[in-house]
Amino acid sequence: MAKAELMDYDKALELFEPVLGFEVHVELNTKTKMFCGCANEFGSGANTNTCPTCLGLPGGLPQVNRQAIESSIRLGLALGCEIAETSRFARKNYFYPDTAKNFQTSQYDEPIAFNGQLTIELETGRLVTVDIERAHMEDDAGKLTHMGGAAGRIQGADYSLVDYNRGGVPLVEIVTQMIEGGEADSPEIGKTYVAAIREIVKALGVSNARMEEGNVRCDANVSLRPRGSNILGTRTETKNVNSLRSVERAVRYEIQRQAALLHAGGTITQETRHWHEDTGTTSAGRPKSDADDYRYFPEPDLVPVAPSRAWVEELRATLPEPPAARRKRLQADWGFVNLEFQDVVNSDLLDVLEATIAAGAPAQAARKWWTGEIARLANAAGVSADSLVTPAQVAALIELITDGTLTDRLARQVLEGVIAGEGTPSEVVASRGLAVVSDDGPLIAAIDEALASQPDVLAKIRDGKVQAAGAVIGAVMKAMRGQADAARVRELVLERAGSAAVEPAPSGSGE
Repeated sequence: MAKAELMDYDKALELFEPVLGFEVHVELNTKTKMFCGCANEFGSGANTNTCPTCLGLPGGLPQVNRQAIESSIRLGLALGCEIAETSRFARKNYFYPDTAKNFQTSQYDEPIAFNGQLTIELETGRLVTVDIERAHMEDDAGKLTHMGGAAGRIQGADYSLVDYNRGGVPLVEIVTQMIEGGEADSPEIGKTYVAAIREIVKALGVSNARMEEGNVRCDANVSLRPRGSNILGTRTETKNVNSLRSVERAVRYEIQRQAALLHAGGTITQETRHWHEDTGTTSAGRPKSDADDYRYFPEPDLVPVAPSRAWVEELRATLPEPPAARRKRLQADWGFVNLEFQDVVNSDLLDVLEATIAAGAPAQAARKWWTGEIARLANAAGVSADSLVTPAQVAALIELITDGTLTDRLARQVLEGVIAGEGTPSEVVASRGLAVVSDDGPLIAAIDEALASQPDVLAKIRDGKVQAAGAVIGAVMKAMRGQADAARVRELVLERAGSAAVEPAPSGSGE
């Protein structure tokens, strides 16, 4: 694959105005699929969650999942959409190996939700309002795994395997209107918008929202309009981008690629493009079809969906606090400065931090442990932080630090024990014998020995050079295997150094 020429980002913005559009696909976390009773589960054995209906076999007839409709309505309401008094499903006809029916059951001209709006806040504080054209229901396709070739791509693959477990899983596709005026912020707008959608569906509880599992995927549409022109450029659609960072990178890359091509006198092909995480590039997919190419027609085996206005209002009453309002409230309650709070949000730790604080932990201590040691261990293991420990366990660990049972150093050892499955923090302390030594007797003995073995340090302390006590404190902490409170050790070192009870050890040499 030839490497595309890229224009400097700032130069591209001098010459062209980016115009964006996003289609975000949200997999709903219903127990069963959209139109059949097969389990909606991630990670099952290949092709085990299938039946004649989701495989499109003769005689298989669809039945709509009521929970999926309810979740779709709640999501539409959370996005500020109007909910249609009647909507219907349509067949979107195309052939691809991961679509066993040779059509997708979707919605075309009568979506369940339409005319919404979502305001997002960028890191600079700039507010951007994104108009939402529609949020419609459909079923997902299966998954292809390309074997052989380079990095699992279809190009150069020897053969492909298809798993239809995902085929028929309920989706809501959220389609924006054109987003103009993004300018240099365009890549961040993409990332922040998808992050906001992810926050909303998590708050609603309608999706697991794990982008790494494909629960939330983004198709990013980018076109460039020459400065001073009213004519829209030809758009490309980068498909199935499944991380926030990748959305930002893909938008930036397409702006730079298209600008270089247009400036050199080339033309943009209306096409889908594949995002390559390893190289940070896109490559051509297939020519982008228009609606007519899909030959939409009403699904003959499903009746229209007509939610009563009373039901819609019942669902509206179940909506949680909007994520943006919740963030502002929590930041104020916790007293975090903007950088501290943004660190928590960027690390996707808001929920676990809130639960840890609710379990009794001080806000700053909870932030320190989740964004520090726990995040470090999670990154090393390649897993999410909340998969290692629970908020209750972290709160219990912090309580042991607060009451003096543990130092931070000992708490790190206890944390490792908890992660290893050795029990609660208190149980790990007991089984490993990690509690801070609270009896001054052993501390004084260790201090006296350290002072007597370092007469030069003892002399400096007695001369008022208290900073010299650091060497003695280090020796005592080592002797106590870290199971001492450094502040208490310091107090005792200064106290004992001023006492006649401590004398330098004999030099061991004679006349």
